Amino acid sequence: MHVLLVTAHPETQSLTHAISEHVAKGIDQANASHTVEFAHLAQEGFDPRFTEADLAVHRQKAKPASEVQMEQARIERTDTLILVYPVYWWSMPALLKGWIDRVFSNGWAFDFDPQGPLIKNLGHLRVRLIGIGGADSSTYERRGYATAMKSQIDHGIFGYCGAEVVSSDLLLDSENSGALLALERAERMGRAFGSNCEIG
Repeated sequence: MHVLLVTAHPETQSLTHAISEHVAKGIDQANASHTVEFAHLAQEGFDPRFTEADLAVHRQKAKPASEVQMEQARIERTDTLILVYPVYWWSMPALLKGWIDRVFSNGWAFDFDPQGPLIKNLGHLRVRLIGIGGADSSTYERRGYATAMKSQIDHGIFGYCGAEVVSSDLLLDSENSGALLALERAERMGRAFGSNCEIG
């Protein structure tokens, strides 16, 4: 199995990066034959801005930029895509959303034709989502934030492209006592991912 583990945090010493490392460690512990590739978007300098050139790609009047094609190639050699990100305003950071905006393009992730049915091109891809939130679980439940995030991310993005969201987890209360627990859970999750099991 080839895993692409994507983060979008500007600080390499962040909890986001630590959790991604613990997930990778757990995968390796479960199955050393699995390959984990990291895509640290902030450190790699990915440009998330959706420009006129990207709009031309969407309209299938131009080819994607070379950096977008490189990201698409990363995903094409991947069996499982894992996104690890801090929750900003009850969603993912702009950098990660911009990566999706530009990389999951019409003509590659899906084929949209106003005259015909939508073709979903990423049916081979398994996706695991790990959001890291500062608020506690009662806040997410009371306001319906977790359900809203699943609707817009799990279904609205990946479901639209045909990718299977195998797991979608929130590691909460990360600014208080939850940080250490999040690291421990991340490693357990990685072991479960590596052995193709589920974990709550």
